[in-house]
Amino acid sequence: MLKHPGYGHKRIADELKVSRKRVRRVMKLYGLKPARRARAPSKPQDTGQKESPKPDILSKLSPVAPDTVWVADFTYIWFHNRHVYLATVMDRFTRKVLGVSVMTEHSAELVVRALMMALLGSDTTPTWFHSDQGSEYTSYALTQLLARHRIQASHSPKSSPWRNGSQDSFFGRFKVECGDPERFSTLPELMEAIYAYISYYNTDRIHTAHRIPPAEARAAHRTRRTHYPQVMSLPLRSTPSRPCGAEEQPILLI
Repeated sequence: MLKHPGYGHKRIADELKVSRKRVRRVMKLYGLKPARRARAPSKPQDTGQKESPKPDILSKLSPVAPDTVWVADFTYIWFHNRHVYLATVMDRFTRKVLGVSVMTEHSAELVVRALMMALLGSDTTPTWFHSDQGSEYTSYALTQLLARHRIQASHSPKSSPWRNGSQDSFFGRFKVECGDPERFSTLPELMEAIYAYISYYNTDRIHTAHRIPPAEARAAHRTRRTHYPQVMSLPLRSTPSRPCGAEEQPILLI
């Protein structure tokens, strides 16, 4: 628990290769609890925005292979009386973080750079790109980037953060396990900690979805190259289901 402060009894049992009941009994006996996750921030600037016409693909499709759906979101980090914004792109099936972007403002460029990093680091493109309906994700710049790569956009309904639960869960754990950002004196130090945590999350931290780290899950499934039919909880209406393979200038942190 010192190495993995966010681990509950399930991940500890997987790490130590012992039974979950035993771990839960020991944790209860000694009062051991994982760190609590932070609340998701609100975005009042998007209030009053029109409903997106894009479908909510995650309400219809359950990915069973990598690169079917990439999910995206961003969060803020309060750092010495200012906001620093972190945007990520994650493969919904394996939960690996593929793209990262950090800036001091939440503009369209923030989310475009995260998607560009994901595209440049992968040898394939997803069928769907899912996000909320924030103005950053409905922007012309991001919409054109998706169209250029023939990626279909998907948006969660308004006021439905649970529809993008994997990203929301990641940010909640990140804010707990990465620790107090104000322990760092400079932005470069904070940046180093952010990227170190994402590397740890991808390659070392066990994810309960697969009981191995996300990078291992992605590598294993991509090596097999197995094609699964997609599981639809609701029928698509339009097309049949198919297999889917401040005043100052902002500081851009790449």
